[in-house]
Amino acid sequence: MQYYPAPEEVIEMDDLIAAVRTAFTDHGEERCVMPPKVYVDLPGGDFRTMPSYLPSLNVAGVKVVNVHPDNPTIGLPTVMSMTILLDPPTGKPIAVLNTSNLTALRTGASAAVATSVLAPKKKGIVGIIGSGRQAMAGLMALNHVFEPMEVRVWSRSMKHAERFASQFPNLPVQVVELKKAADADVLLTVTPSEAPLISDEWIAQGTHINAMGADARGKQELDPAILSRAEVFVDDLMQAVHSGEINVPISTGIYHPEQVAGTLGEVITGKISRSSPDAITVFDSTGIAITDLAVAHLALGKGTIIDLPFPDNDGIVV
Repeated sequence: MQYYPAPEEVIEMDDLIAAVRTAFTDHGEERCVMPPKVYVDLPGGDFRTMPSYLPSLNVAGVKVVNVHPDNPTIGLPTVMSMTILLDPPTGKPIAVLNTSNLTALRTGASAAVATSVLAPKKKGIVGIIGSGRQAMAGLMALNHVFEPMEVRVWSRSMKHAERFASQFPNLPVQVVELKKAADADVLLTVTPSEAPLISDEWIAQGTHINAMGADARGKQELDPAILSRAEVFVDDLMQAVHSGEINVPISTGIYHPEQVAGTLGEVITGKISRSSPDAITVFDSTGIAITDLAVAHLALGKGTIIDLPFPDNDGIVV
């Protein structure tokens, strides 16, 4: 078995987006095995286990990821994760990867894949709600599929928003008020909010929204009225009902699973599509295990390697 500390540092974003698209394609074609996430509540947050199997890549594995919102106050990331890859025919562990940064990049790549097939325009205004690692990864990825004529970013912390803008000197990024950030052709929301931030009246026809922040029960970023007049596409319906952007509106009875237009995988495989250029579309992303598996598989061999021999059935190190 091998340990790979930081493979994301040498992965090209185009390759990462392609790997994530492959995972969504397999999901749309029902070629994967992916049980729902298992959540374990902890005093400061939670951790999740995310097992999956991708036959097309001949790889299986599990990601263990935590979400602790107050970690930055003690110098730790909000999200940290590791992924264990297995050889499907034997179950033998192949590798352990530090996927903390890769998780953020996977999230950004998922937004890029959704934007590439759901946004009616190929260039325009990008709005970003949030200014953390996932916001940065999101803009990095979106820039590969959508030409930003202007990038509007909002954060609860002006200091954080300005620091975010400084990371993209070659893009037209400006720090703005929340309402103006929401007035965009492509909107990316990446906050841990448990109360809607984006009002329905701020969203124009034809807007595509990547709602990436809601990934646990009780979280929501969008006014539920947006969902009611939008075409909502999810990464995985079961997970979205439990912990996606639609979870709170469903639990309160103002939105129903039957209103979901379909999955992103079904869009990619041509089974469904947005109805018209004027439709509002929402990609409700909870983060699915097969995308983590695909990018971890891509990362194999990309980082520094430390061999961790695994014993055979006689207890002999091989």
